[in-house]
Amino acid sequence: MKNYTVRRYQSADFLLWNAFISTAKNATFLFHRDFMEYHSDRFEDYSLLVFEGQKLVAVIPVNTKENKLFSHQGLTYGGFVFGEKIKLGEVITIAKSVFKFLHQNQFESFQLKLIPNIYNSFFSEEIEYVLFLLEAQLIRRDCLSVIDLQQPFSFKKNRKKCIHRAQKHHLIIKEETNFEQFWTEILIPNLDKKHQSKPVHTYQEIINLQEKFPNNIRHFNVYYNDKIVAGTTVFVTDNVAHPQYISGNEQKNELGSLDFLYHHLITEVFKDKIYFDFGPSHEENGKKINEGILFWKESFGAKTTVQDYYEVITANYTLLENVLV
Repeated sequence: MKNYTVRRYQSADFLLWNAFISTAKNATFLFHRDFMEYHSDRFEDYSLLVFEGQKLVAVIPVNTKENKLFSHQGLTYGGFVFGEKIKLGEVITIAKSVFKFLHQNQFESFQLKLIPNIYNSFFSEEIEYVLFLLEAQLIRRDCLSVIDLQQPFSFKKNRKKCIHRAQKHHLIIKEETNFEQFWTEILIPNLDKKHQSKPVHTYQEIINLQEKFPNNIRHFNVYYNDKIVAGTTVFVTDNVAHPQYISGNEQKNELGSLDFLYHHLITEVFKDKIYFDFGPSHEENGKKINEGILFWKESFGAKTTVQDYYEVITANYTLLENVLV
């Protein structure tokens, strides 16, 4: 049986971590340290590296809060990140080493936010099996509305009507790197009015991230008579286009601006991706669904896949000791 060493991430590991992420089978640009550290002042990083001798074989983006451990709360997804050639038996032993390390460091539990399978480059569900062995508790399940762009799909009549309405109004879509108009005139006012909240990323943060990841963060605005009326910021990975932010002004239904924009993104800009992920339509940590938003996404042809959240008791690492016979 192979022996693995687990330790915390240090700033000196920056290049090593990023090199591993670039070849991992279940990683995206969100796990790049330049992305993870844009909000380092908000989270106490406790990310882990796992070595076989001198070889890095796994990383886990993690933060700690009030002496509890979480898949990094500043990221949409997390969990264990592995290389392409990893085998199930190795994953079991790596997981045992990780949870033993956490237990020895006085963490009673670890909440994992798994990577939705649509983001993986290869089959990568070894950790789901390990969680079963660890008797992990499923504490949350989000429903993601996703279009499989490799399969036939169609827009419903109401979406087509809105798209035609937008065409009659001669709306114009522009891809831009200037986020200011959308952030200040559309997004921030809408979030404040509807939810009394702010965007996860500040205006300056999204600007800085886009400069570092120009191929992964793309922004599109919609104009009517030279005035911005809607926009969206899309996070792009190898397989998936995912709108991170979407918002329109009070004319969005009258003009059909958002329908027009998403028709363009789905059928033109990202048509060669495998999936278009609208994300969840949840409230109250997945217990409630906003029916109107869900209906809108499904009327583009989106279907449901899930993202799971688990809590593992770290002392249960002993359950992995005699699995391989």
